Amino acid sequence: MSARARIVGWMLLVVALALGVSVFATWTLLHARMEGRVNAELTNEVAKLNNYVESADTPVGDLSALLDGHLMVNAPDAYETFFSIVNGEIGHRSYARPLADLTADEALVTRLAQATTPLADWVDSPAGTVRYAVIPVESGAERGQFVIAIFYDHHLKEVVDAVGAVAVTAVVSLVMAGLAGWLVAGRVLAPVRLVRQAAERINDSSDLTRRLNVPGNDDVAALAGTFNHMLDRLERAFAVQRDFVDDAGHELRTPITVIRGHLELMGDEPEDRAETIALVTDELIRMNRIVDDLLTLAKAEQPGFLALDDVELADLTVSVLAKARPLGERTWRVEEVADASIRADGQRLTQAMMQLIANAVRHTQVGDLVAVGSAVRGAEVVLWVRDSGPGVRVQDRERIFARFVRGGGRTHEGAGLGLAIVRSIAEAHGGDVHVVSADGGGALFVIGIPFENARRDGAGEEPDPIEIMMEPR
Repeated sequence: MSARARIVGWMLLVVALALGVSVFATWTLLHARMEGRVNAELTNEVAKLNNYVESADTPVGDLSALLDGHLMVNAPDAYETFFSIVNGEIGHRSYARPLADLTADEALVTRLAQATTPLADWVDSPAGTVRYAVIPVESGAERGQFVIAIFYDHHLKEVVDAVGAVAVTAVVSLVMAGLAGWLVAGRVLAPVRLVRQAAERINDSSDLTRRLNVPGNDDVAALAGTFNHMLDRLERAFAVQRDFVDDAGHELRTPITVIRGHLELMGDEPEDRAETIALVTDELIRMNRIVDDLLTLAKAEQPGFLALDDVELADLTVSVLAKARPLGERTWRVEEVADASIRADGQRLTQAMMQLIANAVRHTQVGDLVAVGSAVRGAEVVLWVRDSGPGVRVQDRERIFARFVRGGGRTHEGAGLGLAIVRSIAEAHGGDVHVVSADGGGALFVIGIPFENARRDGAGEEPDPIEIMMEPR
């Protein structure tokens, strides 16, 4: 059974129980009220008879005249009949023709004629069940009874008709609720069905580009949105995995081929073996560096890549310069420090800055300028590395941040992953990195990070540039 049928089935069961309780309660209430009216009518007729007997101006001993007089002035209501019994014999009855002639039942008449105290009871008749009351009456030596009979089933028929109308209405309501529930359940479950179908198609074709379009702001639309976000994460995860495999296969194929070729051609001479081992070791070191870089890029797409903390930009800028000095004999300079702190991963930002500095060192000569700095520019925190090298051609300024790409005028022996790592770190912080021409020549690499989580610690005065000249050895 489908989910739609189960939902509608349970809904109809609940509605049917509610309507059943309603019909039963209606029947009980109307039936109780009807019995109350019947008993009240019998009590009322008895009271009218007593009042008439007390006020009647009839000679004592003429019981027949007394009861006939009451029948003449008291007409029965619908579905009622009156008659009298005098000295065991049927007297007169009300003028209106009754639904059934109770006086034709001799056994009933005999039983009623024996009543010496008021009583009420039930009796069956050709017109159905009858509720009656018999009132003994005496006048002198005469004994008689006055009988009040109400055809109960005809009053009950009104209740049955009313409850029947309620029951029919309940059935119609149940059918309409079933139809409405079927339609509503279909609309509500449609997005769920889309999710299932999309999951089946993805399972069959491994196509993670499909998305669900469910308008609205209810829980079902939220479910579809959550499913789309899950697909986004899966697509990114598969893309990272695919890129990692492709990149590893692309970049590691060459050193593996080199290592295999040299090992196959390696001779038995000690000099030849030493040369081959040195070359293989160098290639293995390069492969290890490539794998580490690829792992860093893969982790950049995963949660937990950043360990956020409060980072003092001034301390970060100065410490990066201190770590960079052993990289080469350059003129090192701190151009500016930002008196502010930002919620960021200090180690990742240091890694990005060191990558940019290492890139600058590779493309400059001994004594050339390599400068670092940090500042707050409006709604953005910027970190930069400037060098006085040959610069980056305009057509290469975007391309060099891709994987395994080396700048056209700035060549080196690296794998081309350093700047891609810098971009990944910047984007993980919600920012970006770009390169422009520096004043006076060279390249200026700038990392920009939103300042929304930053806290300014000072007035932000620009310090005098710090210039350190390391003489060539």
